[in-house]
Amino acid sequence: MKSGIPSLNLPVYRDQTPPATEETPPDGLQAVLDNLDALVYVSDFTTHDLLYMNAYGRQIWGDIGNRKCWQVLQDGDGPCSFCTNHLLVNDQGEPNKPHVWEFQNQLDQRWYQCRDQAIRWTDGRLVRLEIATDITERKQMELELRAAHEKARAAALEDELTGLHNRRAFFEFGEQLLNQSARHQTPLTLVMMDLDHFKIINDTYGHQAGDEVLKQVSGLLKARIRDCDIVARMGGEEFAILLPDTDMTMAHVLASRLLALLCNLVVSYEKSRISPSASIGISSLGNGDRRLEDLMCRADEAMYQSKARGRSRVTLAT
Repeated sequence: MKSGIPSLNLPVYRDQTPPATEETPPDGLQAVLDNLDALVYVSDFTTHDLLYMNAYGRQIWGDIGNRKCWQVLQDGDGPCSFCTNHLLVNDQGEPNKPHVWEFQNQLDQRWYQCRDQAIRWTDGRLVRLEIATDITERKQMELELRAAHEKARAAALEDELTGLHNRRAFFEFGEQLLNQSARHQTPLTLVMMDLDHFKIINDTYGHQAGDEVLKQVSGLLKARIRDCDIVARMGGEEFAILLPDTDMTMAHVLASRLLALLCNLVVSYEKSRISPSASIGISSLGNGDRRLEDLMCRADEAMYQSKARGRSRVTLAT
């Protein structure tokens, strides 16, 4: 919030109505300051002594007394760690242009837009002038809107049934890992997994049973990967796991363990007990790979080789 007041020559006073002295602001200026819907205060640049506070501030924070700005405004026991005084002067110690920022006061939990400026006081010393406007309602709307956007974005990147990343998220985050691996010359491996005979599960036990299988398989995958890995449901009964800093040998060990766990998984649904299995293919980032589709093409081919060889097995792409 910008103010048209370039300088304030205001004295210290402790009552709601300042004493009439030669240094008191003219009645018109005092009326303006005391009717502003914003805090206006002045403090000594070095000692932090409060020299002036308008009626808006006194109504909220009380009498300034002979206290420091951080005692009145923050109920603190020392200068604030977020004090902007160092931004208000240049290397020669002379006033800079105003600094405008937003801040949540920890004493009253309200949000303020602050306009801070270093000016010269009546005796020539350097002081801090701050005009702080309460923007709590606006800020709350901004934060709620941002949270809604983040929630919508998360929903757009999440598979609704399983809670895993969806296909869109896999490509968005996966391209970042691919570029990072290519830039730093580190290994990147892709595991593609397709549940075997999933149509038979749906046809035999019903789609709700199939959904339960997908959810439990997804839970198994999430529990066995690292935070840096990306696991996604690519659609239907197909899953992808992208493993940074992992070569083919390490990926084969992980995939074999996952397959063993999967083969031991028994999904109970109503009176049925379902034992899923999967076919897995693995590919690794090569020198000529520029897109995730390059890895996926080879991993898919290896996965279908697993199916052709009898399913429930792991195949490495050549």
